[in-house]
Amino acid sequence: MSGASASAGPPRAGGSLRAAAEPETWRRLHFIPLAAGAGSFLVGVWVGLARLGLALPGSADLAAFHGALMISGFLGTVIALERAVAIGCWWAYAAPVLAAIAAGALIAGAPAIAASLFLLASIFLTFNSAFVVARQPALFTVVLTVAAACWVAGTLAWMHGTPAGGITGWWLTFLVLTIIAERLELSRLLSPPRASQWMFIAAVALILLGAARGEFASAAAPLAGIGLLAATAWLLRYDIARRTIRLAGLARFSAACILAGYLWLPVAGALLLVVPPAAAAFSYDAIVHAIAIGFVLSMIFGHAPIILPAVTGLRVRHGAAAYLALALLHLSVALRVAADLFEYVDLRMASGPTTVLAFAGYAASLLVASRK
Repeated sequence: MSGASASAGPPRAGGSLRAAAEPETWRRLHFIPLAAGAGSFLVGVWVGLARLGLALPGSADLAAFHGALMISGFLGTVIALERAVAIGCWWAYAAPVLAAIAAGALIAGAPAIAASLFLLASIFLTFNSAFVVARQPALFTVVLTVAAACWVAGTLAWMHGTPAGGITGWWLTFLVLTIIAERLELSRLLSPPRASQWMFIAAVALILLGAARGEFASAAAPLAGIGLLAATAWLLRYDIARRTIRLAGLARFSAACILAGYLWLPVAGALLLVVPPAAAAFSYDAIVHAIAIGFVLSMIFGHAPIILPAVTGLRVRHGAAAYLALALLHLSVALRVAADLFEYVDLRMASGPTTVLAFAGYAASLLVASRK
């Protein structure tokens, strides 16, 4: 494994990516769900800016679906597509195709249809992940399957009218467990002690119990908070990014994204323990975005130059300007969390455009470096 891939840890669903073996015509079809996911991301960002208080047209009807657009529409589609590419069988593409159609339905103003399709997509992703467990039994493949099942649970909660905190708790658990399972796979390169797996299992169990108890919307969140702190401790101790940060090029950039993202997972865990979601006006917002932007999107910055070529066949490069975009992303999270904790409404509003600028700068840096 190259230093770059070892650092970023391309999510592989328990097997080597097989995109290179696909006919070019079939690979081009990957752009359809990718486009749907990107559209969901753009609409979700637009709605998110409006929720922060910016006067933006056309956002009122979708204001309540910001989380569904970003997590199920964008990240769910991308994760399902990557898993399908890794499996390499035609039937595995049912998950990303259904998620892409669901994203379009949600944007078109049909949330009931979208929820049903997202449920089917999440069920298919869980089946795909279970297929990988049968093919490659390992702790990380089992956790990937459990993570996909959390997407199912969150979508069912959405369909049954559960309050937003209960839904988001399951969806965030889906993302967190997916990422840490992939990092567990790569940690094998460091030959960690067998006892470390029990620490990993304990962290996963606590996070799951916290989601099941609805702690992301409660006045006390001990299990989820301790679980996130334990997961961070495991990642900082056994993640290979601690070594690949010493390398150069993409390996170092990917490791920088990963390690920077790890700074926000314990912030969310500490807030769950000290200022749980129901204890303060903006505590829920700070916790959700510390995970969703600080942790998850930082991982996307680090993975994109590896995942995009594997899924699309395009040659993607990164440049030094990507570090500026990464720094701006984490500045935006710091502004958001600080504004939430101290109830600075104007600063909170400013954090949104800062996040958008970070993404735009990152996309531009990839485009320029790739063309060169």
